[in-house]
Amino acid sequence: MREQATADALLEWYDHNARVLPWRISPLDRARDIWPDPYRVWMSEIMLQQTTVAAVKSYFEAFTTRWPTVKDLAAAEDADVMAAWAGLGYYARARNLLKCARVVAQEFQGQFPRDRETLLTLPGVGPYTAAAIASIAFDASETVLDGNVERVMARLHDDHSPLPGAKATFTEYAAALTPKERPGDYAQAVMDLGATICSPKNPACGLCPWRRSCAAWEAGTAAELPKKTPKKKKPTRLGIAYLARRVDGAWLLETRPESGLLGGMLGWPGSEWGEEPPVENAPIRAEWKTLEGEARHTFTHFHLRLTVKTALVPMERAPHRGAFVEEEEFDRENLPTVMRKAFDLLKG
Repeated sequence: MREQATADALLEWYDHNARVLPWRISPLDRARDIWPDPYRVWMSEIMLQQTTVAAVKSYFEAFTTRWPTVKDLAAAEDADVMAAWAGLGYYARARNLLKCARVVAQEFQGQFPRDRETLLTLPGVGPYTAAAIASIAFDASETVLDGNVERVMARLHDDHSPLPGAKATFTEYAAALTPKERPGDYAQAVMDLGATICSPKNPACGLCPWRRSCAAWEAGTAAELPKKTPKKKKPTRLGIAYLARRVDGAWLLETRPESGLLGGMLGWPGSEWGEEPPVENAPIRAEWKTLEGEARHTFTHFHLRLTVKTALVPMERAPHRGAFVEEEEFDRENLPTVMRKAFDLLKG
């Protein structure tokens, strides 16, 4: 007969196997009554949305070094934050990061709310993020359900209901296991279990503290779960990126509108992106040359193929839109990934 999974068994495993992460307080420190910094917990959770731990670490360390408190971040220039975020993707998160920091600084005197309901009122903070901050930063007994936890719950119960439709059921499973004692450590423990042991492919069931409680392990179906509703095929959109360089080395760039993809980011002027061949809309009068190849990038809902056009323009020529950035002030790293790809195509 299968044993019942318990939070105590998982916490005992976590005490010896917790991942070392720059935003985390270790179980040993937590036992010494050292508490996580809510600012760092919030920052990590926003960055980790739809992004891997490996990709986030360097950005997290750069942000928290440059802006060590929420008040520091709230006082930052928008352009500086957007440039520092460049390459991390899902740029609406960066805009909401600033909005949230300013709300916390101005309306909450720089102190993050402790309860899930108030956290949900902050810009960019949804149900998962609010539960994670309340649990990890303030030890509130909240149910935290990310992709790792969904996978663990599906396997633990051998539930073949497909996601995302099964999310509510998996939340109930997770809530039943969430303890009143050490809920913050438990939330991190179950996420660590999914990230390191109960992984998407080739789960290491032999090392799992919940193995004997796991219905999927018993049934031999762990590697099949969780089931997911098939995704629709992503459409392909086409566009043009115009890379104009002035004879003194300055580059023509523009800040994209606040709303929409890459909102508020610095990038190359370009056409609209659509499924039909793009209409040319050059930002400055010039003899444009089309480069061989395309800059290709995949967003959440579509693939993008950019034709890259380049031109050298005289000093006195004024652009229809955008502004020239002096050569010494131009930094490829301040561009979002798709814009870097267009630049790299030019550089060969």
